[in-house]
Amino acid sequence: MNEIIKDKLKQLPTYPGVYQFFNEDKKIIYIGKAKNLRNRVRSYFQSKKHQQAKTISLVRKIADLEWIIVRNEVEALMTEANLIKTHRPRYNIDLKDDKTYPFIRITKEPYPQVLLTRKIVRDGSKYYGPFTDVGRLRMTLKALYKIFPIRSCSFYLDAKIVAEKKVKLCLDYHIKKCEGPCEGLVSQSHYQDMVNRIEDFMKGKTKKSETYIFELMETASKNKQYEEAAIFRDQLEAMKSFKERQSHVATDFEERDVIALAREDNLGVAVIIRIRNGRIFSREKVSLQGLDENDGTTLQTVITRFYMDSDFIPKEIALQIHPEDEKNLNSWIREKRKGAVHFLYPIKGEKAKEMRVTHQNAKLLLGEWIIRRVKRKEQIPKMLSQLQEDLNMDVPPKRIEAFDISHLGGTNTVASMVCFIDTKPKKTEYRKFNIKTVSGIDDFASMREVVFRRYKRVKDEEKPLPDLILIDGGKGQLSMALSALRELGLDYIPAVGLAKRLEEVFVPGNPEAQSIHKQSPGLILLRRIRDEAHRFAITFQRQKRNKDMVVSVFAAIQGMGKKRLEKLLQTFDGPGEIAKLTPEVIHGETGIPIQVCKEIQKMASEFSKSHKNS
Repeated sequence: MNEIIKDKLKQLPTYPGVYQFFNEDKKIIYIGKAKNLRNRVRSYFQSKKHQQAKTISLVRKIADLEWIIVRNEVEALMTEANLIKTHRPRYNIDLKDDKTYPFIRITKEPYPQVLLTRKIVRDGSKYYGPFTDVGRLRMTLKALYKIFPIRSCSFYLDAKIVAEKKVKLCLDYHIKKCEGPCEGLVSQSHYQDMVNRIEDFMKGKTKKSETYIFELMETASKNKQYEEAAIFRDQLEAMKSFKERQSHVATDFEERDVIALAREDNLGVAVIIRIRNGRIFSREKVSLQGLDENDGTTLQTVITRFYMDSDFIPKEIALQIHPEDEKNLNSWIREKRKGAVHFLYPIKGEKAKEMRVTHQNAKLLLGEWIIRRVKRKEQIPKMLSQLQEDLNMDVPPKRIEAFDISHLGGTNTVASMVCFIDTKPKKTEYRKFNIKTVSGIDDFASMREVVFRRYKRVKDEEKPLPDLILIDGGKGQLSMALSALRELGLDYIPAVGLAKRLEEVFVPGNPEAQSIHKQSPGLILLRRIRDEAHRFAITFQRQKRNKDMVVSVFAAIQGMGKKRLEKLLQTFDGPGEIAKLTPEVIHGETGIPIQVCKEIQKMASEFSKSHKNS
């Protein structure tokens, strides 16, 4: 235990709160909550006799700690869940599917949209989910759009916009898929009634909507509005068809979620079966790894993270065992639902059968996951296994992204990023960068700019992150790349620098190069990726330089302004093509005066000849 830890243990308060453990690289490795911060945190540094192996390993790596005081234990529970979701520390239970949870969102607007989303925006919108089976979710949305003529456009509509007719009717209106709220063809109250029925549908309450649509069909038929009656008939059949695809399991009609956990060693799968109106509405799964021996802790993690962003929580949640901190967990979930929530532990009857079915689902899904992991491990190329060993990584770096900077005497500075997946180049993922914030020769600042821009966009768009980042350069370039990652909160991604001169590999926190054998397959792979990044950067830099030269050649012609230059370069593919044309053709295609076109053709011919000879 270092002096920093010793001093902080003395200062720990006795209030409820959340604590964070950091390693030597200032990276959060564990987040926990406590009723009494002093007692809980100190317990980690006492006798190791009864501690689990995972806890002993954690304590060895703690170099610093921080804490946040909160008002009560319920607030501590939610603060812990939010921080874990943000930082994903290594020693906390990892929900493998967490980043991919989609929801159905009903927007907070006068004429709401109903759409699929993976991003939670706290603007008053309602969220139904999460759904882990995207296929099932899309099927649900398809049924919703068929039953309810809800608008599919993304315009913001209110009374003013409708009155000013800023948005026009689209194809959906003409094929009877929308009632035309954009032009005021449906009242706001009527539209809101339809949205309310959609909310009932998402809660499994379809009877009211069925009755309503049936009455509309009957009225339309009596009034001899047969086309409208046929639309209502189709909506009714779509709703009944959707219901028929849901298994009828419950004899009561309470809204209930049934949660069961299956585990093997440190891996687990939690299955959540949603029962609405006596039928199975959906089956969701959460894959977990890094489990400790306490299933109550795992269950608490699943419940907090699964319901954190959802706006619909049922009255009953059936569980196999009691979750850790059950009282505070129930207080939080009651507060979120704004109503009573009962945790059930069925041991007989219909609800016990539901639990057995849910647990069987969890065991089967866990078995599939384990088989896939074994197969994936067997399929890892030897080069990746060796690189994992060379760099002492936790997982094989299946996705590697590499960066290089290229310039000519400080001009036309550009950068490249290449991507290799399973040791193979993935050219659709390659990216080119023009340097925007750096002038002159400064490879360090250029590298920082490019890495920051790349991963800010990846983070904002929730695209896949690499398993390893390779920087073409030594300690200086690597430290600037790490600075950019740190600012984005992504410094947990492994990054290495590969210096050209001696083919040395540098890793963060170590001033000396890694001692990797020069003929190691892992090092050979890194060199191959680095060379590809270099080739891609030079090609881009050359293209940019040639384009600038072409621009400067034609810009020197008298009578060639900016607009004429743009028109010329947009119409023809460079000096080579222009040199083969007559001034009359150039004039006819661009409208540039014939006298100027004669000079353009002359310059293009001279430029092409000089470059052919060189």
